[in-house]
Amino acid sequence: MSSLISALADWVVANPPLAVAVLALVPALLGIAVGTLFGRREAEPTARVEPPVPRPELEPPAGSVPVADEAALPPTPVPEPVVVPEPVAEPEPVAEPEPIAEPEPAPPVRLWDRLARTREALVGRVGGLLGGRALDEDALAELEALLFSADLGVRTADDLLQVVRKEAAGQDAASVESVLRKAIRAKLERAEGAASELARPLHVILVLGVNGSGKTTSIGKLAAQQARAGRKVVLGAGDTFRAAAIEQLQVWGERVGCEVVAGQAGGDPAAVAFDTVKAALARDADLAIIDTAGRLQTQKPLMEELSKIARVLGREVEGAPHETLLVLDSNTGQNAISQARLFTEVAPVTGLILTKLDGTAKGGVVVGLADEFGIPVRYVGVGEGVDDLRDFSAGEFVEALFDAES
Repeated sequence: MSSLISALADWVVANPPLAVAVLALVPALLGIAVGTLFGRREAEPTARVEPPVPRPELEPPAGSVPVADEAALPPTPVPEPVVVPEPVAEPEPVAEPEPIAEPEPAPPVRLWDRLARTREALVGRVGGLLGGRALDEDALAELEALLFSADLGVRTADDLLQVVRKEAAGQDAASVESVLRKAIRAKLERAEGAASELARPLHVILVLGVNGSGKTTSIGKLAAQQARAGRKVVLGAGDTFRAAAIEQLQVWGERVGCEVVAGQAGGDPAAVAFDTVKAALARDADLAIIDTAGRLQTQKPLMEELSKIARVLGREVEGAPHETLLVLDSNTGQNAISQARLFTEVAPVTGLILTKLDGTAKGGVVVGLADEFGIPVRYVGVGEGVDDLRDFSAGEFVEALFDAES
């Protein structure tokens, strides 16, 4: 150490300027060294590492099974999460719609209501005529005038008057009405007849009547009645002289669901009748109803036309036409009797249809027709509805004329 100091001193003596320079740098070098040393220590403090604390080994309890090394054990399966379904909200009950109440069918109109005007014109006037007096000669004369004005027909009115004279002379109004009721029912029962059984393979009905009598409408209503009974009906538009009649029957056919066979306006009615029965046979129909011209002709042309139609029908279907129905308008009163006389002279009329009984005071013509011709009154029309063509019943007709409202 002493030798080092001695050497350093010699060097300083030998090199005075250099030694002065070095000595001037010594303080700066020492400051740098000291700052560097202490700055590093502050920036990088030495972490104190604690020695590990030894864990005491746990001795397994006696009788226990040694556990294998955890590394050797299979991984413990992680159970899949249980998905709990969210509660489904119960749907709100749907209120069932209130059942639509079907309208109750209207009660059938009573014949009593339909014959109101005829009842007043005939039976109602009898009670007013007698009042509280007995039936004497003066009352008989008044009764005679009443009966002759009630559209019964001359022959029928005279016959009823004689019966009253014989059985109710000197009696009151109730007795006179009772005698009239019995006599009128006896005449109507002559005209009460059931429909003929349907012919096979096809039942053919020919319908006659003048224009305006309700002939085409009656055919439509009759077709509806038969269709409701389960029968298949074909209609023939044989009134070829009126285009309106053809169109009217076609409308009825659509309304009631029946096929209509039609020709050209002005064509041959017999040809339409022929086509109608051919179509009905081909379609396995039960019934063919054929309309005819509604003109009031002279007897010879009318007879020839109807005879030709009958011959054509008879060639195609044995016994056809099986029924020939004459349609008469009750409003015409005694003129209906004249029409019946004309048609029965040229055609074998088997039944009558009396229409428009609901709107007339001349319904007594039914009694005159039954008395004079004895032809069954098959149907009576008592309204404009499709169901207003009814089977005729003598008992029901008399009750509607004479009975009080029930």
